[in-house]
Amino acid sequence: MLRRLRGRPAPIAALAWQDVRRAVPWVGALDETRDARLSELTARFLHEKTITPVGGLRLDPDQRLQLAAMCCLPLLEFGAEGLRGWSQVIVYPDAFRVEQRHEDAAGVIHVTDATLIGESWEAGPLILSWSDIQAEIADPAAGFCVAVHEMAHKLDALDGSMDGTPPLPRPWQREWARDFQQAYDAFCEAVDGGRESAIDPYASESPEEFFAVASEYHFSAPGLLQAELPTVAAHLQRLYGPPSPP
Repeated sequence: MLRRLRGRPAPIAALAWQDVRRAVPWVGALDETRDARLSELTARFLHEKTITPVGGLRLDPDQRLQLAAMCCLPLLEFGAEGLRGWSQVIVYPDAFRVEQRHEDAAGVIHVTDATLIGESWEAGPLILSWSDIQAEIADPAAGFCVAVHEMAHKLDALDGSMDGTPPLPRPWQREWARDFQQAYDAFCEAVDGGRESAIDPYASESPEEFFAVASEYHFSAPGLLQAELPTVAAHLQRLYGPPSPP
């Protein structure tokens, strides 16, 4: 109903989209069909989401367009359904501090301060660090893309459970759960054992972080992901489509 009230998004001007393709390597690497699909998704993103810079940050229209395009990369196959359930992107100039609360098995609540470059609330805003987005654009094959990471969390939350499994057809969901759990357990064992991995060890934090970190590698270092986690890479190629290395 809200989408009907908003009307249809205006298409992105061809010259503006060409600027995005030149500025954002992951976009510039797409073939014609997927490029057109991303342009439509990006227009819808800008139509439906409010982008709010904070902390003195200013984003011009071109920068907002780049940000929206990066957020839509994980939706190329999944579609606009991945935009459901939230309405705002908050953008900090740099990494930001948050207070985190955690309840342990004994029911004791622990409060800690953390410095983050991105955060995704299950039914709330997407929060990103602009300086980190710019650094990732400058080095697009380094294995990092915070916008993709946080959008993976948004996909994960669509079925009401943040557990590393986005909504999938039931047979695929069973295969995904089996393969991701096996890969996650083996990865955690390697990290806990002190063995070095080419994959960011932050992926061992939880199944949902494992999915989100692997999603970054799908777009920014797909060859490395294939070499290190081949079953995970196969599932992500099915979810996101073939990677287009920048």
